[in-house]
Amino acid sequence: MADLRGPDIQPAFIGIPTFAHAPFALTQEELRSLKPDVAIIGAPVDMGVVNRPGARFGPRAIRQAGYAGSPNDRFYHMGLDVYPMRELKVVDFGDANCPPSSLEQSHEAIRVKVMQALHTGALPIVLGGDHSITLPSATAVAQHHGYGKVGMVHFDAHADTGLSGYGGVLISHANPMRRLLESGAIPGKNFVQIGLRGYWPERELFEWMQNQGMRWHLMSEIETRGFEVVLEQAISEALDGPEVVYLSVDIDVLDPAFAPGTGTPEPGGLTSSQLLGAIRRIVASVELVGADIVEVSPPYDGPGAITAEVANRVGLEIISALAKKAKDASSP
Repeated sequence: MADLRGPDIQPAFIGIPTFAHAPFALTQEELRSLKPDVAIIGAPVDMGVVNRPGARFGPRAIRQAGYAGSPNDRFYHMGLDVYPMRELKVVDFGDANCPPSSLEQSHEAIRVKVMQALHTGALPIVLGGDHSITLPSATAVAQHHGYGKVGMVHFDAHADTGLSGYGGVLISHANPMRRLLESGAIPGKNFVQIGLRGYWPERELFEWMQNQGMRWHLMSEIETRGFEVVLEQAISEALDGPEVVYLSVDIDVLDPAFAPGTGTPEPGGLTSSQLLGAIRRIVASVELVGADIVEVSPPYDGPGAITAEVANRVGLEIISALAKKAKDASSP
């Protein structure tokens, strides 16, 4: 399918918004025909939240963010010295069909959509939605690559390993990581979490996480040891066993000064610069097989939609780091 924005250079506010002005594929057959390296998938779900809703509008806001005009093969990453869309074929695969009346049906729609992308050979990047969508997305990736063979690098203010959410809900955004461990999709020893802080979870839950072999790095550790040292250790831990890695980025890992538009903001987080740099380093160091960017809630965003903007750049940083690897691998 042709690029919906046409061949001419246009400002970002013209045309039908796809992520980074990528061509659009409505069906799996159309996606396969475009031979994608990366498939962008929307997961417009916020029924899993326990505080502020609105993340169902996240995928649209993330796609609309940005200012660069088409054609996207002129996107240039200064720091990596790469034109990412010249090295990789990125296709927007639209949204999973998520009915707002059923979290279970929405999760299954996401799992199927991600699996369809994987079957075409594309690496899925899922735009949430609340963090509950990591459960079906990472499950699909684990089903494709094999249970127990996928590691997880998880940026978040919260561990998301609760026994249940508010009211006893088992598949809320408070517990996708616990459900992934319980199913065997991703072993505890292959979980690395970065940026945890605040007042939840309690000590007993951290003890459970430790018993599962999970590893995590609190913001207090980052403040004491320095982010570069902690990030180097986290990358080493991510490579300790897993054959491939799934990356999950909850935008609330950022301080609310950089990302106010989220359901559970927690002061004292990373800066945008720290997060984007970490994304580049991690993607360059591991074999990435899937990713998600979650918890962008546009109704709570600040002036200039700054949360959607940084989430958009997280996606672009993932793609650019993958493109740099592809470019270096093809160079003589």
